[in-house]
Amino acid sequence: MVLPVRPEIEDMTESGFTRSETPAPTSPRAGGWVEAFLEMMSGERAAAANTVKAYERDLADAEAGLARRGVDLARASAEDIEAYFTGLGARGLSPATSARRRAAVRQFYRFVLGERWRQDDPSRRVDAPRKGRPLPKVLTRAEVDALIAAAGERDDAAGLRLACMIELIYASGLRVSELVSLSLAAVRGDPAYLIVRGKGGKERLAPLNEAARAAIRAYLEARAVFLPKGVKESPWLFPSRAKGGRLTARRFAQLLDAAARDAGLDAAKVSPHVLRHAFATHLVEGGADLRVVQTLLGHADIATTQIYTHVAEGRLRQVVETKHPLAKAGGRTPRRNDRLTTCR
Repeated sequence: MVLPVRPEIEDMTESGFTRSETPAPTSPRAGGWVEAFLEMMSGERAAAANTVKAYERDLADAEAGLARRGVDLARASAEDIEAYFTGLGARGLSPATSARRRAAVRQFYRFVLGERWRQDDPSRRVDAPRKGRPLPKVLTRAEVDALIAAAGERDDAAGLRLACMIELIYASGLRVSELVSLSLAAVRGDPAYLIVRGKGGKERLAPLNEAARAAIRAYLEARAVFLPKGVKESPWLFPSRAKGGRLTARRFAQLLDAAARDAGLDAAKVSPHVLRHAFATHLVEGGADLRVVQTLLGHADIATTQIYTHVAEGRLRQVVETKHPLAKAGGRTPRRNDRLTTCR
């Protein structure tokens, strides 16, 4: 009896995707494969719309790079992929951008291999260069206070809205996409927590302190100013007359830049994500458990959250070096192996 040839168990699991008998798209180029990959990320993986768009842009860049060698993603060899990866650095792209584009290509080929549309993964043999992970930019507590004060100095609806948005991110650690997607229903009844839908459609509780709740109440009294013409109500907490009916992340970033300048801060140092970093770092500095911070931020992996311990350690070291009496007096700098002695 002749048994049919089947893939080894190891082959079935190493791609990370479930193998199926799905026929390859009939497109002569890799466009059909890319479309199927993006549909999988959106449908099966519940990837956010921005994540899917980022994959689409990165794979389009790979297609353009491979086209200069006369191939596409469907027909690329390991040498072609290696040349594309090498060219990312030569183009002057940041390490983070290069790493993201390499990761997109690898994910794509894992999917293609899992669907049996190719018998090999041309990206496997190419080692990704190690890159140091930069520490996130962080604002001090005083700088956050100055930013909120600058937003609140505008005694109008726009000022109330901006102050509310800053307070929300700093109180809850929201991503900017989560902030601008908040519904009006989310804040009904003056809640102490928000239910936030984050990456991958996962829900989490985001706490609201009294300052954030007060900012929400003040903003809600002026919210009607931002409703589109002819619209009596909007489901969004931050409605807008712009296309889409709600304030965009880009517009919020622009307003934040203006508030930073009004507060006397370097606008290049301030962004919605920097406020999220400040939320996490100040929690860690205050002694919060790292697992709690991970939950509040919605991180899937604790390793992503651990970077804030390095930020906090660096800031504490700076305080010691600049505020300690011996350091200020130009005294001896304690050595790493120094130990405190006790009198017996």
